[in-house]
Parts: sequence; C-alpha cells; structure tokens
Amino acid sequence: MDGSVLVTGASRGLGAHIARRLAADGRPVAVNYLPDREDAERVVADIERAGGRAAAFRADITDEGDVSALVAAVEAQLGPVAVLVPNATGPQPMIDAVDVTWQDHLDQLTFFVKSPTLLMQAVAPGMRALGGGRIIQIGSDLFERAEAGMSAYSAAKGAQISLTRTWARELGPWGITVNVVAPGWIPVERHAAIEQQYVDAYRQEVPLGRMGTPADIADVVAFLASDGARFITGERITVNGGHTID
Repeated sequence: MDGSVLVTGASRGLGAHIARRLAADGRPVAVNYLPDREDAERVVADIERAGGRAAAFRADITDEGDVSALVAAVEAQLGPVAVLVPNATGPQPMIDAVDVTWQDHLDQLTFFVKSPTLLMQAVAPGMRALGGGRIIQIGSDLFERAEAGMSAYSAAKGAQISLTRTWARELGPWGITVNVVAPGWIPVERHAAIEQQYVDAYRQEVPLGRMGTPADIADVVAFLASDGARFITGERITVNGGHTID
C-alpha cells in the first residue's frame, strides 16, 4: 500500500515521536503543527537526517477549511494519505464534576470527535482509491481509570472509541482499518513541571514497574500502520504497563 503518513500535532510530544517512528518505516510523513513551526521543522530535519522524507504543514485541525486544505497540500507534495494519526489535542484541565460546563465538554469533543471526523472524511476517498489505509487514533486509559476531575476529557475519549468502532465497520469494505492506541501517562515536554513525587507514586501502581516512554506508544502505532496489522480493526490497544489490570 503506497501513500504518505499524516500525523497531527506532530511538532512535539507523542506526535513528534510517532512521526519519526513512522518515517523510519519508509513512508513520507506530513508533520502537522499549528503554533510551533520551529519545532515542526526540527522534526522534519530529524527525519531527513535519518534518511527519511517529511514536510511540515500548518493547519488548525479543528477547522473544516483548514483540514481540507491540509490534506490537499499533503497529497500534492507527498502523495495520497495512506496512514492517518489524529494525535493533536488541546488543554486538558482538571475540573470538578459539579463545575463542568457544556463548553468544557465541547472543548474536548472538538479535539476528539470533530477533528478526527473532519480528518477521516478528508482522507477516506484517497485511501479508497489506494485500495486501503490506516486510521490510528490516540486515546487514553483515563476512560477506564475514571480519574476525578477529568469527566469532560474522559467522556470525549469514550466517544472517540465509539467513533473508531463504527468507522471500522463502515470503512472496512474499502480496506481501511481503524483502531485506537490508548496510552497511560507518558511524560513528555508538557509534563516537565510535575513534581517527582507524583511520577514516583504513579510508577508504583504500574505492574511493569516503570513509566511508559513515547517509543512505547510509537512502536504500537507503527505496528498498526504496518501490513502485519492488516486484519486488525475496531480495536483499542491499551499501552500502560498493565496499570488498568482489573
């Protein structure tokens, strides 16, 4: 299956690691960003130094016009999108359930329902023409953990799972697989200010006895993007060292 990879929110954090990892498998990678042009260009430079091909594309993936323009630009420069990783996210504030507003819910649904829907609709025709494709959503194990203060986020992540399952059924006849990778807490740049005591407390709850790394997530995404996962669809793969084992 020929084609390119589009990773949204790929200028830093998990998205950057996923972009580098997928590029290592030989596909051209579109590194989407919004405010972080320099960071996106660094990811592209990393990929090119390793022998891969990549380009940075600015777009607000919550805006319908921007998404259409983004996919058109990627297709023109790198080829039709064969692998889509809707990774971009926004702020995830902790808010007591009694204080959550409808806007708080909409803020999360915008990133985990609206944006993936716009992206799926933009890339699906090209994937169909290719004879198949991969859509790999980035979820969260908070849906299972039901952490206090995260009701809006967790509800949107639950909706994301439902989208994935339904899309898998609808897009399957076109050869498109749709899955969710659900990380546990994977410390990245935005967690730099968190005190070590909280990291240690979390790690003690993980059966494998360590924190997850971005590479742990990127490797699973790469597997789902590969031919080895050709008969896997509608699934949610939790990558958290066993943190949510019942």
